[in-house]
Amino acid sequence: MYNPLIALLIGTAVVTILLLLFWPERGLFWRWRQTRYLTRRVLMEDALKCIHNQELEGQAATLVAVAGTLHISQNDTAVLLAHMQTEKLLVIQGDQIHLTPPGREAALHIIRAHRLWERHLAEETGYNQAEWHGRAEQIEHHLSSQDVDALAERLGHPTHDPHGDPIPTAAGQIIAHGGQPLTRLPLNTPARIVHLEDEPEIIYAQLAAEGLSVGMIVRVVEASPERIRFWVNGDEHRLAPMIAANVSVREIDTAVTPEPTLNDSEPLTALHFGETAEVVAISPACRGAERRRFMDLGILRGTQITAEYRSPGGDPVAYQIRGATIALRREQAALIKIRKSHQ
Repeated sequence: MYNPLIALLIGTAVVTILLLLFWPERGLFWRWRQTRYLTRRVLMEDALKCIHNQELEGQAATLVAVAGTLHISQNDTAVLLAHMQTEKLLVIQGDQIHLTPPGREAALHIIRAHRLWERHLAEETGYNQAEWHGRAEQIEHHLSSQDVDALAERLGHPTHDPHGDPIPTAAGQIIAHGGQPLTRLPLNTPARIVHLEDEPEIIYAQLAAEGLSVGMIVRVVEASPERIRFWVNGDEHRLAPMIAANVSVREIDTAVTPEPTLNDSEPLTALHFGETAEVVAISPACRGAERRRFMDLGILRGTQITAEYRSPGGDPVAYQIRGATIALRREQAALIKIRKSHQ
């Protein structure tokens, strides 16, 4: 027997399901299509970056190399590259892949967006340096050319990102860092770190754990097939040559640019209670908002600083600086170089 109420309920349910699936721009079907489109676009832009980087190194990209970078199968990569060739972003000649002018322009845009966003994270946020690359990977695909130009202007049109990689200009110009691998630096020759390779992540994580950053002065004192031993800002470091090769340096002329004398300095964490020391420098690894905060607190070269007391939990520690007591966590204090007073 026909029941109008049941029919109405069924009709309402069907309409509701159809709306959930096909509501313009908000329905599940349209969201699925958008997600699929974004996924393919992200893969295409990552492929463009990979091919461009291979070209910069004087090598022709291959299907195997692109598949390894994108972490997808070679079959899926072949389909993707064929689509990109149809879009005139690249040409495939045998087993070699080359960018077309439109493809190179698109690659430079995504590289510029990535490196400018890393610079933003380093200078304007409190994110740890180990997070910069991953977060920039997420946002780079969502920045338009106008967004990127505005970001560059706000940052003062920087030429390099926090790792030392060159940031392409809007016209596609690139200023190379001009460095050489740390493994090639002659012994006892002062040099400045100009680039830290941030890929693969496992190698960059080790460099970050050593406290290395662009701008630091380095001097190699031992080089062997087993290790590279060097001094940076008064601290000794040892790296396997394979890891050290990911650090690029440029020799400095000490007659023009005197090398900072930090060999007898220590991190602020070495200061015992009641001891007074003089601030020698703030580590180049301290950037952005935190560096500005230190300077606002009066932590400048030549400032006297005294360790007063530690919190019950052991961290943070209170220090007397310019008549004020401030608390610093251990990881913050480690960024401040001091020279103890001999009084």
